[in-house]
Amino acid sequence: MTMTSPRVTPLHPAPDTRRRWRRPALAAVLAALAAAAGHAWLTRQHAPVPAPAGMAASKAPAPATLELSSGDVAAIATRSLALSLPLSGSLAPLHSATIKSKVSGVVQATTVQEGMAVAAGQVLARIDQADLRARLQQQQAQLDEAQARLAMAGKNAGNSQALLAQKYISQNAYDSTQNSVELARANVKSAQAMVDIARIALDDGVIRAPIAGVVSKRHVQAGEKLAPDMPVFSIVDLAELTLEAQVPASEIPRVRVGQDVRFRVDGFQQRDFVGKVARINPATEAGSRSLLVYIAVRNDDAALRAGMFAKGAIVTDRALPAPVVPMTALRDDHGRQVVYRIADGKVVAQPVTLGLRNDDEGYAQVTGGLEAGARVIVAKLPSLKPGAPVRLPAEPATATAIATPATKG
Repeated sequence: MTMTSPRVTPLHPAPDTRRRWRRPALAAVLAALAAAAGHAWLTRQHAPVPAPAGMAASKAPAPATLELSSGDVAAIATRSLALSLPLSGSLAPLHSATIKSKVSGVVQATTVQEGMAVAAGQVLARIDQADLRARLQQQQAQLDEAQARLAMAGKNAGNSQALLAQKYISQNAYDSTQNSVELARANVKSAQAMVDIARIALDDGVIRAPIAGVVSKRHVQAGEKLAPDMPVFSIVDLAELTLEAQVPASEIPRVRVGQDVRFRVDGFQQRDFVGKVARINPATEAGSRSLLVYIAVRNDDAALRAGMFAKGAIVTDRALPAPVVPMTALRDDHGRQVVYRIADGKVVAQPVTLGLRNDDEGYAQVTGGLEAGARVIVAKLPSLKPGAPVRLPAEPATATAIATPATKG
């Protein structure tokens, strides 16, 4: 019996068969790869190239530049800052006089009226002097009589002395004649005094101005009867006035003699008047508990009048000239005072050291940190931070400059 081996089928085709199908497949793969590469190249040519991560941050949009107006900026200037104490009061003449009649009589004439300037010694009015002249003549006659009696007493005394030397009269008789001489001499002195009084009364019949000034009141007219101590004229001297102002007792320690005072009065709103503290009343006023301060005011041009109401301030402290900054420009930065200064087109937080402050004027003295000419921001702009770019107004000269304000009140 013949044994036959089974037929084995090979797992792979013969080498010649594999070559026939591998070549077309390889060509198809290569064609697909070429098409994909071309599509990718075209896509890169039309698509934007993404920037690196570091470059994206550096090219972020820059912050916008803030355009400042002229009212937002102030230029630092140098001047003297002062503290003041407000006051008010009335003006009164330093020298005034109410002329009164010293004698009785009828007014013959008056030579001046209200508002007229008069000089010291100028005749203002005349009183009828007939009675005064007659009284003087009467007193003069009594003086002549007294002098005659004195002369007679003197002759008797001489005769008595001769008789006493010859012992024709006693010592008592001589002493009596001497006493008569003394009495006659005393009568002469008395009569002389009465003549002087009568002469003074006659002179008082002519009323004269005791001081130079302006007539403020004429109390009598021609033909009126005057009595002693009756007012005739009132005169005020306007060359120097006194401003009487009440100051609270709590503020008196700030007031000293010689301090400057600036004030204004109604009718002269654009004019500042000046004076100096001359005196301080040592006692408070009843009710108000304030003290009167007397301020001397020169009135060379006679612009001021007695009784005018004045409002002003006493300069109680004054600093040397230094840069001053508006208090609206001050900002608090964690307990320190800073200002926003403009430097090279950016905002810089500049620390400053302050001296004297004037809350009424709204300025503070800068003792360190700022120089004159620097520009600071005075407006409150919440969005403005240090480092932000800013642009000054088109015309720098229009920026708000710190001007020297008037002393207040």
